[in-house]
Amino acid sequence: MAAIGHALALTGSMTWEILWALILGFALSAVVQAVVRKATIARLMGDDRPRTLALAAVLGAASSSCSYAAVALARSLFRKGANFTAAMAFQIGSTNLVVELGIILALLMGWQFTAAEFVGGPIMIMLLAVQFRIFVRPRLVAAARRQAERGLAGSMEGHAAMDMSVPTEGSFLRRLLSPPGLTAVSRVFVMEWAAILRDLILGLFIAGAIGAWVPNTFWQGFFLSDHPVLSALWGPLIGPLVAILSFVCSIGNVPLAAVLWNGGISFGGVIAFIYADLLILPILAIYRRYYGTRMTIVVFGTFYAAMVGAGYTVEILFGTAGLIPTERNATVMEAGIHWNYTTWLNIVFLILAAALVLRFLRTGGIPMLRMMGGAPDTNHLGTQP
Repeated sequence: MAAIGHALALTGSMTWEILWALILGFALSAVVQAVVRKATIARLMGDDRPRTLALAAVLGAASSSCSYAAVALARSLFRKGANFTAAMAFQIGSTNLVVELGIILALLMGWQFTAAEFVGGPIMIMLLAVQFRIFVRPRLVAAARRQAERGLAGSMEGHAAMDMSVPTEGSFLRRLLSPPGLTAVSRVFVMEWAAILRDLILGLFIAGAIGAWVPNTFWQGFFLSDHPVLSALWGPLIGPLVAILSFVCSIGNVPLAAVLWNGGISFGGVIAFIYADLLILPILAIYRRYYGTRMTIVVFGTFYAAMVGAGYTVEILFGTAGLIPTERNATVMEAGIHWNYTTWLNIVFLILAAALVLRFLRTGGIPMLRMMGGAPDTNHLGTQP
């Protein structure tokens, strides 16, 4: 019982540490999604030029989602005419280049990991684009598009199909502060939480259990931490494979990344591990339903290579600049809640969250929660005042 209590204490401590950051990140994402229509996004992603890929990544970052919803939305954009490479760049941005992820990385592990995440993300997209130019032929894209047009359901299809943006004209602030705008923000906010909650809870409990029960000596041997050069080479290779087998995606894998960092994985290995939320086994099965077996194999191979390449690049760049932390003391190992700035921020943002949830309930949002796993072709508009 003592061991279970220790694991739960670590889980609770991590949850309290990152709570305000999650609320802030999802609130900012809700504001953007309340005024930007998904149809507009698809029109801007018609090719794989560097400028288009950069825009796709930015739009993805502004439309932060859980990994399942991001994958479903990328397929939706592809079906609406978006270039396949651009859709994949959007997908990466939507899960790995978002504000809340950066804040949580800084809180649990240090600002260096946040910087590495945002440096490595564009590198990963560039590496992926180069590989797609080589391996993804027009015939393969055409086959993937035919498979995508079948509309087979994966996960979070209804959520991805919903466009809750405000259709009225006017300035950004006018649309945002209008009754439909505030309703749209509340609905996006609550539904983003509903989409990610399962993976977040799973990731926190897994990280708490591993942090409490698995000794660091095991991880140090597994990650070859006594051999710095071998560790730097091994980390980006093994990091994504650990993520694939963990079944934890999106922001839920950050607490586990903190445990692995404390255990001895290399700096680049941490970054590669975090990027691999888009390759966990359930999502690979969804890729197969969306795009067919051949494209899934190509996506797996190119994504993995891009993650490893981004991990190595970040390791070299940050190592050369002397920015890799020398201490392995991620917050995951500190159990307990203290009365400090984190507590005050949590109180403030919990009040904000309560206000948004209350508006969500008062404007008939509950039925929309039931439609989150609905059909991919359903277009739900939820902006009524």
